[in-house]
Amino acid sequence: MTAVMIIMAVVFLWGVVSARLERADLTAPIVFTAAGGLLAATGLITGPSAPEVLRPLVEFTLVWVLFSDAAGVPYRELRSDAGLYLRLLGIGLPLTVLAGWGLALWLFPGLGIWLALLVGAALAPTDAALGLAVVTNRVVPPRIRRLITVESGLNDGIATPVVMFALAGAASAEGAEGAPGPGEALAELGVGAVTGVVIGLAGGFLLNRARRRRWAAEEFTGVAVLALALVAYTGSVALHGNGFIAAFCAGLAFGATSGERGAAELAFLKQTEDLVSLLVWLAFGAIAIPVLAGRADLLILLYGLLSLTLLRMLPVALSTLGSGLDRASVLFIGWFGPRGLASLVFALLALETLGSQADEAIAVITVTVLLSVLAHGFSAGPLATRYGTRSSRQPFGPV
Repeated sequence: MTAVMIIMAVVFLWGVVSARLERADLTAPIVFTAAGGLLAATGLITGPSAPEVLRPLVEFTLVWVLFSDAAGVPYRELRSDAGLYLRLLGIGLPLTVLAGWGLALWLFPGLGIWLALLVGAALAPTDAALGLAVVTNRVVPPRIRRLITVESGLNDGIATPVVMFALAGAASAEGAEGAPGPGEALAELGVGAVTGVVIGLAGGFLLNRARRRRWAAEEFTGVAVLALALVAYTGSVALHGNGFIAAFCAGLAFGATSGERGAAELAFLKQTEDLVSLLVWLAFGAIAIPVLAGRADLLILLYGLLSLTLLRMLPVALSTLGSGLDRASVLFIGWFGPRGLASLVFALLALETLGSQADEAIAVITVTVLLSVLAHGFSAGPLATRYGTRSSRQPFGPV
């Protein structure tokens, strides 16, 4: 109870002074990771000895993140830059995964093919929340803010099948009891996709219809959407499908059918997601920082630095060739691809699935996320202001 009281007090105090701290470039991930590490260092809380302790928090967080990000995609605003989104997600993201996979195999041959793929795929998605000062800064051109936000909202769902496939391959290779093989994992992904689309379409249609007939009380529609995400997840699991893919596909389908009020109804889900995300970051600090004190080395640090720079920025540059974006915009988009909550949750899922067999892979992911928390958290505000001011002086810059 003492640990719970301390954690809730930290959450409350963040709510009280969050705006002030964010103006000082102290984002929620920085604060809660540090708080978790401090609580672990003082012995007030300890990292759980069994991965099952974190399992509900980790899985529900990923479900709500995938559903919310997919459902919040502004479809009407995508038409003008649809080609650029396809370039970033269809070319840039796969290139990032492949580059990360190859570098992991080269630097850490002991990982093997599957765990190296896990590292490459888990560190490919970006997290706009770590660069909140970018996507909320009105000095930055709206087009660039949309690109960063939409890419971040979709790339975690696109990377999830690769992560699940890599986890299944690694578990099968290690002979984990009851672990599905790669073939079974692909079948589960298909079942999850179909289940999610059906549930998302039905949920969006029913809520839209109920709203028009005034059957639905406005104060409960947000709760209904929160529950719909879990229905997609649990329904897919019950049918032996992948629940995370179901949540992502359900979010896409819900966003397409829920009507004009759909975005407003995501507000409650977003707030719930923000709360559980804070708890995940705190758990990350409590578990990861003590572990890294004994496992981090120069090779892992090198991988993290390359993952945040070359492995991200070069694919973005290649995918945007001929798109009309100027060099400053390409560099800006390439840099603000922070690794955050999705990568962290994938690492915790690997811990749950593989245990100590995935220690090295988890250490690589964890170091990269920790570097990103610091580098992107502190650079978001100053670089966004500098880039936005520079763009405003260029009459033919990005709009």
